Amino acid sequence: MTDDNPAGERAPAGGDPETVPDGELGPAETLRMIRQQQEAARDATEPDGRLLFAAWGLAWLIGYLTMWITARDTGTPERWAGWVLGGCIVGAMAFTIVHSIARTAGTRGASARTGALYGWTWFLAFTTFGVLLGALGDAGASSEVMAIAANGVACLIVGLMYIAGGLLFEENRMYAVGAWMLVTACLAALAGMPNTYLVMAVAGGGGFLTMVVVEQVIRTRRRSPRTAARPQGGVRSA
Repeated sequence: MTDDNPAGERAPAGGDPETVPDGELGPAETLRMIRQQQEAARDATEPDGRLLFAAWGLAWLIGYLTMWITARDTGTPERWAGWVLGGCIVGAMAFTIVHSIARTAGTRGASARTGALYGWTWFLAFTTFGVLLGALGDAGASSEVMAIAANGVACLIVGLMYIAGGLLFEENRMYAVGAWMLVTACLAALAGMPNTYLVMAVAGGGGFLTMVVVEQVIRTRRRSPRTAARPQGGVRSA
């Protein structure tokens, strides 16, 4: 008895709906490809959380560890350690601004405007931060008050900006990191001198760097099933 449905021909009405001819994709595979292209376009036009997490994680880990190491004996960090911390924060802030604007430069309308405004808000926030610290110093605030205020306000700014970024770009992990930064601000304020710097380095910087790993693992797992699910041959299970 001959085969009435040779390989490569579409199944008759009422047959197996999951069987497709050679060279064609089933509905489920087509949807997977569309989602993959949409996510690739999104990844190319929105800030990369891994890079932002890494920039701030390294900045806080290096800068605040330097402050803590130089303050362990006297309770007050060396002046040069403050310059190291300041340079690290400025570097991370500059990277965030450039990266946010660059990643949204290829888009138009509200998305591009949102990315640019988000990037420049970092600059405005930390400029205000510097002015406030200067005003506290002029008002006669002690070095301990200045340190606690500086750490707390820095955490507050970064935390709220990451929460805002998570809402703007629909990135739950950015939102989670922002919330953790607010917790870190509370812990650092309660730790006292000089341990406040250690809390900022470990809880703050370590939290950012942990999210770099989490972000990479999630992206890898998200893409792996699609690679393994590519059709091979003319019969494809949806």
